[in-house]
This record gives sequence, structure tokens and C-alpha cells, in this order.
Amino acid sequence: MAEFTLSPLAPASFLERSGHAFRDRTAIVDGDRRISYGEFAHRARQLAGALLGLGIQRGDRVAALCANSHVMLEMHNGVPMAGAALVPLNTRLHADELVYILAHCEASLLVATAEFADLATDVGRRTGTRVVLDDAGTDEYEPLLAAAEPTALPCSDELGLLAVNYTSGTSGRPKGVMYHHRGAYLQAMAMALHTQLTPSSRYLWTLPMFHCNGWCFTWAVTAAGGTHVCLRQVDADLVWTLIRQESISHLCAAPTVLNMVANGVNTETAATPDQPISVSTGGAPPTPALLTRLAALNMNVTHLYGLTETYGPVAINDWHPEWNELTEGQQSDLKARQGIGNVIADRVRVVRDDGTDVPADGESMGELACRGNDLMLGYYRDEEATKAATIDGWFRTGDLGVMHPDGYVEIRDRRKDIIVSGGENISSVEVERVLEAHPSIGESAVVAQPDPTWGEIPVAFITFREGEGASEDELKEYLRGKIARYKVPKKFVFEELPKTATGKIRKNVLRARLSGDE
Repeated sequence: MAEFTLSPLAPASFLERSGHAFRDRTAIVDGDRRISYGEFAHRARQLAGALLGLGIQRGDRVAALCANSHVMLEMHNGVPMAGAALVPLNTRLHADELVYILAHCEASLLVATAEFADLATDVGRRTGTRVVLDDAGTDEYEPLLAAAEPTALPCSDELGLLAVNYTSGTSGRPKGVMYHHRGAYLQAMAMALHTQLTPSSRYLWTLPMFHCNGWCFTWAVTAAGGTHVCLRQVDADLVWTLIRQESISHLCAAPTVLNMVANGVNTETAATPDQPISVSTGGAPPTPALLTRLAALNMNVTHLYGLTETYGPVAINDWHPEWNELTEGQQSDLKARQGIGNVIADRVRVVRDDGTDVPADGESMGELACRGNDLMLGYYRDEEATKAATIDGWFRTGDLGVMHPDGYVEIRDRRKDIIVSGGENISSVEVERVLEAHPSIGESAVVAQPDPTWGEIPVAFITFREGEGASEDELKEYLRGKIARYKVPKKFVFEELPKTATGKIRKNVLRARLSGDE
């Protein structure tokens, strides 16, 4: 039998192929700029050469603080082509949080777009990290590319480190989720298949590229030879303008953004698209009212489920054609489910504490457990957290749900201390830690309140120290100087906190009050 060399599965190889197959087709639309696939591939190789010229070595971490842009797409390909690992940074984070992340991953370089030039410069100064800006005022990025020798190092190990995506987790400390080339390659293929991407697809970047590497659509759209239409900031009018002008066929977004888009239909720039738009959403299930409004706008919504640890969507609510014959209410119930494992994942399970499966009766609660090709290598420099999250080879998500008789899962509750607001995870422990560093605060409890726009919002219950006090506005201003703005509680309640006999704060009582279940 002949022996052939097998190529490692690496997502940067998609651009190598599309750069040849679709060299003259438009790969990227970024404002007034249009980049062909041939140019895209060349620029990614130039970036790889520039990184090597700056002394970046295999395995080094290169961070990106970038808007959804051609720069961020080039980083997703040029960094692995240089043999380095990409660290996409959440652009919503506070400078102190970014400083921690850069120090933790020991980033060798930080690349930033103009929108975040000041923030990147500050963070780079505080960490000693070299900063390269793509900014009209102090542009280093373009000259670096122009002067570099185009290079593309072959992937030496498909299970090697491709990216480190930081997530708050449950401890409040950001944890670095390690992605490997194989997982990202296969996840990109799965997303292309499930959303039916083709060379005719025009994908609007309403999802942040920093979030799970854009659910791997940064590579999936490229694999299909489709067009990336960049959206540097989410604005309903601009979304509708691009939908119309660029003939958008696909987009992904949190329910919060979908609400914004649906509400934007009343503006003068909005128009119901002529062709159907494939919409993928995660987080809290879209409400029946939102689904109805989006359907009227020719948008077909698919509900997905995933975590940073699973490269984004590990489960998809695959729609059965016969369900189209059901009533609107029945369809809404079905669309709210998280679904089944995607084509590269194992079957998603719902398990008891002992690891056995709950009955598939749609009622018995358990914890969702995942396994498959789209599972992280582990948490960067945190073996303890990695071991705690993995039991018998299955990743325990911390989300509680039920298994329906047809094998589709549905989440019924979340980790009690995590607040999911607008698609972002907020650790109540982290916010409480910062609050309790305030000289006037004795104790605090931060819990989720259901919200029609954001899914959930953080609410802080505060007990002051004897003789001390502070206003809601003062506390909000204090927190904004310490944590990201989206983590700051929307409401403050000043009172004695309910406790158990052993002195533990009864968050369940506070949550019940906010949800109206008290």
C-alpha cells in the first residue's frame, strides 16, 4: 500500500485555496475598501512575513484589539501562517482587564485598529507589549506589510495552539480557552455546512470577530469563497444600509442585536430584503414576538448553543421541514430549543451529577455535557480549572436543561452566578469583588434580572458599612473605572441581605424577587 503524506487540518489553508480559486472575486468589503481573494491571501502572507521580521516565533502569542475589519480577518490568517497563536481581545473590556490578559498570555505583540488606538497604546505601555496600529495618524500596519516578504509557514501540528480566547468563566478571572487548528478547521466546515455558505454568500459581520473567533465564521466564509462584509460598530441604520446595498445573505447575532435590527425597520434606510437572510443566534432564545417580526423581514432564524470552550456553536436547532406545517406557537416552542450536536460534535448529553443520562422526557433536569472535535485543548496556564471542567472526557457546561424525546436539548437554567446580558457573560463574583473593595460597602450580591432587551441585566444588592453610604450614580461611576461598562449593574438596591443559618447570602431569594416568583 502506498504511503501518502496527510496535510494537517488548519483553517489558514482555506485562504490558500480561495486565494487561487476565487482570486478575482471580492473577499472583503470594509467601508469603501474592497479586497479580492487574491489580495487577501497576499496580504495575510505579508502579515506573516512582517511578524517573523519582528521576531515572532512559533508558539508566540499575538494579540488583536480590532474592530470587525479587514485587519482582523488578516490577523486570523497571517498570525497562524507565522506559526504564532492569535489572542482576540474583547474590545468592550476595561484597560485593567486587558492588562491582565496580555500579562497572562505573555503576548509578544498587540495589533489594534484606529478605533482602539488610545486604549491599545495605554495597555501596551503598562505591559511593555509592542503595539502596531492601523490608524491614519500613526499607521505602522500598512508599511510593515508593504515591506515584508510574503510567507506562509506550514502548520506543523493540527493539535497545536491556534488561538487563545479569554472568557470570564465563573471565577471572575478571565480564563484563556485554547483552540487547536483541527478544531477550528472542522468547526468552520460545520458552520459552512449548517448555514449553507457558498461563493454567492455575502456575510454581514454583526457578530464580533473577537467572540470565539467569530464562531469560526472568520474561516468558514473564506472556505466557501463568500464575501465578508465588515461592520465596525453595530448600528441599526448601517445594518439595513448594508443589507440593501451589499445583498446580504447571512448574519449571526445575539438576540439583543436582532431586536435592534428588527426595530430599525421603521427607519428611512430600512427595507425588507428581496432575498431570504439566514440568521443564526445564540444566547437566550428569541421570543415568539421577535421571531414573528424577523420572519416578516424575510429573515429565517436558527437557534444555536455553545460556549467559548466549544469554538462557539456546539449544538444547532436543525429544523425539520415537516415542522413548517405546525402552528405558530408550536414552531416558536421548537425554535427556542438549543438542538442537537453539530456535524463535528458528539451527541450533546444531559447528565446527572454521577454522569448518567437523565430520561429523554423533556422534564428531567441535568447538566449539559459536550464532547467532540470542537472542544478546547484546555485553559491556558490553568490545569486546575481544566480538570474541574472535564469529567470522564466530557466537558461539563454548567448549564442545566432537559432532553426531549426527539434528542433535542433545551436549557432551563444557567450557572446561578453567571449573568448573560446581550450575549456577554458577566461574573457576579467579579463584580461583587470590585464592589466590596469600595470603602463604604460591607456586603454585596449581584444577581440577574430578566430583561426583554438584554435577556438579563445585573442588579446589585448592597449593605453599607456602619455609618457609611453612597448613591447609585457614585457606585456606577466607581465601577466604570474598574470593570467593563457592560458589567456595571443597571440597578442598585440598598438593604440588608437575606442569609442562611450559616451566614451565606441567599441569592435564590433575590433572584426570585427580581423575576416575580417570590
